[in-house]
Amino acid sequence: MAGDREKEQQQQPSTRHPPTSSAPERVARAVEAVAAAGEFRNAYRRQLLALSRRIRLLGPFAEELRERRRVDETEERALAPLAAALERALDLLRLGRDGSRISLVFERDRIMKKFQEVIAQLEQALCDFPYNELDISDEVREQVELVHTQLKRAKERVDTPDDEFYDDLISLYNKTYDPSAELAILESLSEKLHLMTITDLTQESLALHEMVTSGGGQDPGEHIEKMSMLLKKIKDFVQTHNPEMGPPMTSRVMESNGEQKSVIVPDEFRCPISLELMKDPVIVATGQTYERLCIEKWLASGHHTCPTTQQRMANTTLTPNYVLRSLISQWCETNGIEPPKRSSQPNKPMPACSSSERANIDGLLSKLCSPDPEEQRSAAAELRLLAKRNAHNRLCIAEAGAIPLLLSLLSSSDLRTQEHAVTALLNLSIHEDNKASIMSSGAVPSVVHVLKNGSMEARENAAATLFSLSVVDEYKVQIGGTGAIPALVVLLSEGSQRGKKDAAAALFNLCIYQGNKGRAIRAGLVPLIMGLVTNPTGALMDESMAILSILSSHQEGKAAIGAAEPIPALVELIGNGSPRNRENAAAVMLHLCIGEQQLVHLTRAHECGIMVPLRELALNGTERGKRKAVQLLERMSRFLVQQQEEQESHSRLQASSAQVLPQPPEQVPENEIPDQIDSPASQYPMLL
Repeated sequence: MAGDREKEQQQQPSTRHPPTSSAPERVARAVEAVAAAGEFRNAYRRQLLALSRRIRLLGPFAEELRERRRVDETEERALAPLAAALERALDLLRLGRDGSRISLVFERDRIMKKFQEVIAQLEQALCDFPYNELDISDEVREQVELVHTQLKRAKERVDTPDDEFYDDLISLYNKTYDPSAELAILESLSEKLHLMTITDLTQESLALHEMVTSGGGQDPGEHIEKMSMLLKKIKDFVQTHNPEMGPPMTSRVMESNGEQKSVIVPDEFRCPISLELMKDPVIVATGQTYERLCIEKWLASGHHTCPTTQQRMANTTLTPNYVLRSLISQWCETNGIEPPKRSSQPNKPMPACSSSERANIDGLLSKLCSPDPEEQRSAAAELRLLAKRNAHNRLCIAEAGAIPLLLSLLSSSDLRTQEHAVTALLNLSIHEDNKASIMSSGAVPSVVHVLKNGSMEARENAAATLFSLSVVDEYKVQIGGTGAIPALVVLLSEGSQRGKKDAAAALFNLCIYQGNKGRAIRAGLVPLIMGLVTNPTGALMDESMAILSILSSHQEGKAAIGAAEPIPALVELIGNGSPRNRENAAAVMLHLCIGEQQLVHLTRAHECGIMVPLRELALNGTERGKRKAVQLLERMSRFLVQQQEEQESHSRLQASSAQVLPQPPEQVPENEIPDQIDSPASQYPMLL
């Protein structure tokens, strides 16, 4: 497999064991390190836990060794093989804890061989253990002999690898899978790789990134890029199919009229430290998001670990979470709540680039201007990785003048160069100061060009770039006027799953601005969204309903939605959707039931049985969902009362007509009929 030799070198643990330490000290230190190794969450979890558990049983033995004041040559010679075996086991455990979970599966033969070698080495060290030469207690000796017995059994047993699991991973890697089985494969992989939470996904992303940076800034190669794409697929699946869990919590928040009220704040909008609605959410090195003031106090107190994951943070850089901030503002607006105000304290200045960092960046920028396509591609790839690494690099790269040079490469005929350039711009745009520089450089038309004509990954990242830039309200207007919206609609229609998700996110953000709603509607977004809403797979349901909720407030959008016969799907979502989709479905329904076509939609909703799910939503929905449900119930009730009154009026009219209608006249002989009679109008009431 391509890149195996390079990857194996990168995956080697960085542990160094001082040769000057005595053997008893090395044994004790290794056992204690294993006890503190933390949990293992990958495909080898069972093997890693078994190895860790056996070594931890040597804890009492390590304690006795720690208590020794002096070590003679006999003890040194007797414990040296065990110390070497334990250090090798510790290296394997650290690789299992910190290494890329996806990469470890691809290397299953090498990893399983390592397990067998480590177990055999430990068993041999304990097999030749000179108990009589060491002054240890009987209880500790029994414990050591127990570990030896367990290792002996493990040495004789060979674990059978999960071939189906490996084959599924290979099929996604090589894109040879059956498209109809993709979701089932992703579900199986996410479970077996233990990639089920944001923390897990972030750790895997960091592990893959570490493999790249270990290569000294070289092009990451096809193998690592394919693994990154695999991780993207799994991440998209997890985020789509695992909605947030846990009971909602209430907070006192300020309404727009200045009064306080108690509402249920979504868990993802709360700071994990204060449990309050976040005003200025920032991302730390582990990928977790916190309120800026809270995490700054945590760091100022001398902590170096992430409060949520307890991981040691590689750095203390705080990156603004613009996406979450935008979602919080949107949630506040829809709930009639005053958006939280950010602290007026200025951000701490970013440290300036060192001379070596600036020299490295300047060298890469020179290569961007090279006539050699290979040099351009290599430099764009390295800038892409540097910009991904941290906020400091993003600022340094932008200040060095990279943005115009990267923009010039967006029209490159080399699709790989184009892809690296647009992704580098995406990474740079994450820094708030760089957004203005990118927009003032006239970037949007070039990004839209890539969105229309680039490779699929380049189109995905172009859409993500537009989403990142559109966080700023004034940029929503500029981006919407450049032809970006029709191109995003096309990507939503024909793109990969990742591309569709990026396009939906960008369209949602852009359509927050009223002027862009008409552009999206005229680009054919509504029928496309309705197709996703009625898709049996449920893919992109959350994004689709969020967009539909925004467009339904626009007159053209409401008409387009109404023409798509949405009522059955909306009623189904109100009854059985996720909490957020239920409230969005109710919001769309409420807009449809106001205006010229309201009677048509109210009638259809009643036919689809909307009353029962509406009552349930009014009792158990989110705050916004309850409010929309109550408003809809009032409209439905008035409609049903009006319908009942019209039916009763019609029935009374029919009954009245039956009473006053004349009976057939009695037959009389023709010779008895007078020559003239009065007009019937004078005898019978007029029927209207």
